[in-house]
Amino acid sequence: MHKVILSLLLAISFAIPAHAWGPTGHRVVGQIAADNVNGRTKAQIALILDPGEGLAEAATWPDEQRSDPDPFWQKTSTPWHYVTVTGHPEWRPTDAPKEGDAMTALQSFTATLRDPKASRADRALALRFIVHIVGDLHQPLHNGKGDDRGGNEVAVTWFGERANLHSVWDSKLIDGNGLSYTEYVARLERRMTPDRTIAWWNADPLVWNRESIALRDRIYPAENARDLGYLYQWQWRPAAEERMAQAGIRLAAYLDKAFAD
Repeated sequence: MHKVILSLLLAISFAIPAHAWGPTGHRVVGQIAADNVNGRTKAQIALILDPGEGLAEAATWPDEQRSDPDPFWQKTSTPWHYVTVTGHPEWRPTDAPKEGDAMTALQSFTATLRDPKASRADRALALRFIVHIVGDLHQPLHNGKGDDRGGNEVAVTWFGERANLHSVWDSKLIDGNGLSYTEYVARLERRMTPDRTIAWWNADPLVWNRESIALRDRIYPAENARDLGYLYQWQWRPAAEERMAQAGIRLAAYLDKAFAD
């Protein structure tokens, strides 16, 4: 009986969608963006978010709200954390289901953010989702290929413990360093040369999506090599860190553009 219950619990754990990057990764993205937006954008953000709330805190809010039993958080907003792209190198409008996805949600929330008639509450909701979605679109497995729920159904072990490939990329590659998000930001920003910042300064979501898909198609381990540990970590942690750093710079570029007019 105990074995049956344990099996059911493990099955449920594999069925629950993971959150892109986990809290650490999303906060890293938000803080790097906060450090790189221009002064006018900083002022706009301060007018919209709650007092003392920065982009790092806002970045995790859409995931935290998924504990709310309201149908908006349990059903309506769930598809806005990912896109599905099958058989071509970048997202197309026809890829979006009727309930929307991360790309259509980003477009909608950006329109709200830029709408002078929108309420402060609606603009705050929009800004928090934008911060989160930009991070999501830089996580390769949130740009899924449509047959394994973004790697959630790819069972692996991670240093001997049961996991799935999605959770490895969401958090295990990142949290394995044992760094707080502020320590991680300091580490990544020390490596961020002016040339890199200029090269990464891109506000086009299709570019981010295309990069993620190209990376997604390389990170799946072979079926006979899914006992992941030091080798996989050595191969792919630098890529995960680069995607976080790029996401922070791209979020700054995107917000500067959104507030430009």
